[in-house]
Amino acid sequence: MKQLPRWKIWLSYLLELHVESAESDYNPYLYVSLRRGRYQLSTANAVYSYGDLYTNFARTFARWNWEQYPIDEVLILGLGLGSIPVILAQTHHQQACQFTAVEIDEVVLDLAQRYVLNDLKNPQQMIVADASIAVQQLPEENYDLLCVDIFDDDLVPEVFETIAFLEDAKALLRPGGVLLFNRLAANPRDEQESKAFFETTFLKVFPQGYCLDVGGNYMLLSNKEAIRNV
Repeated sequence: MKQLPRWKIWLSYLLELHVESAESDYNPYLYVSLRRGRYQLSTANAVYSYGDLYTNFARTFARWNWEQYPIDEVLILGLGLGSIPVILAQTHHQQACQFTAVEIDEVVLDLAQRYVLNDLKNPQQMIVADASIAVQQLPEENYDLLCVDIFDDDLVPEVFETIAFLEDAKALLRPGGVLLFNRLAANPRDEQESKAFFETTFLKVFPQGYCLDVGGNYMLLSNKEAIRNV
């Protein structure tokens, strides 16, 4: 974490503290704040990252079947401030994980590197690119875990809801590799749209898939055996 006075970290458990505002061609409103001792990245309508309290992934990894589905190489599509690497590297002690992240917004990547990623010891490769194109160019069968965490504010761009994209992503997984797809489920409309995507599109590419309700989000898994107690 970027060095802050200890009193400010303590105060963040009582109040949300503004740290930095920014804008980019892709995100007209980016807001970095300090909450509960963690950096949080928000847009006008959504939270992009919140350290190890980014609960959709934290709750998923808390139920992960580490013995049968160990993780070494990780591909992240949509970086935010780097919550997924933080959760894997710190909360679940996966220090050996190597991260490749694809982020279209250079401003977001700069924020992530300044506030979070520089503190991680894990090997990292950062790629500034459109993830829908990157999945066609990255080496196949190279990743144990592929995380799709892509939003335009609070919407998933349509290109990432196609069978073509999912097939490209599937080709990047090693045998036994798992894809995680973060979807909103904060209201009845979100729930309906996410379930429709899961049932009509996701399962066609990943017939062993599973929709995990993590409270406000659905995590779609390409293989339900990757989590315990299903």
